[in-house]
Amino acid sequence: MADEKDSPKTGAGGIIEEKLFKSRSISVFGSVDEKLAKTVSQQLLALSADSDDPITLYISSPGGHVESGDVIYDMIKFVKPEVRVVGTGWVASAATNIYLAAKKEHRFSLPNTRYLVHQPSGGSRGNATDIKIQMEEILKTKARINRIISDETGRPLEQVEKDTDRDYWMSVEEAIEYGIVTKVISHITELG
Repeated sequence: MADEKDSPKTGAGGIIEEKLFKSRSISVFGSVDEKLAKTVSQQLLALSADSDDPITLYISSPGGHVESGDVIYDMIKFVKPEVRVVGTGWVASAATNIYLAAKKEHRFSLPNTRYLVHQPSGGSRGNATDIKIQMEEILKTKARINRIISDETGRPLEQVEKDTDRDYWMSVEEAIEYGIVTKVISHITELG
């Protein structure tokens, strides 16, 4: 019966999810993948149907699957309620793009959070033609991600292209200067 007790619907996880939902809060913790994208999208849509009050998205993630991050990015832009993001721990790679979906005035960070932008990575297998196709697609993805970062931060595209050529880590202060983060907060009452 331990499995039933610990299931999300009946155990502590279910209680936590219910409280988060009632407080209009969503967490994006861990790797970005299809399962996380589906869960976060469903939560955003459900909260959007519930009311137009703001939704708070807490992010601590090393990033992950680019397209799964795109799903969450697009859904944040799609729903009617304002979405506030709070970075905590680390906001890296695809998670940074998710973070950037919020309007600039709704991008908050806890004091010790680090941020990472870089180019997408991937592996390819197959014959030369297939590898060439995959290479062209990853270059299109890189250009699209760079455009998003430039558009959302106000940084010149040429600068973003240079910065994302390799891992570009930032402290919260550097992320503010870069245009990723708007305000550092230390307490939930500062969300405003």
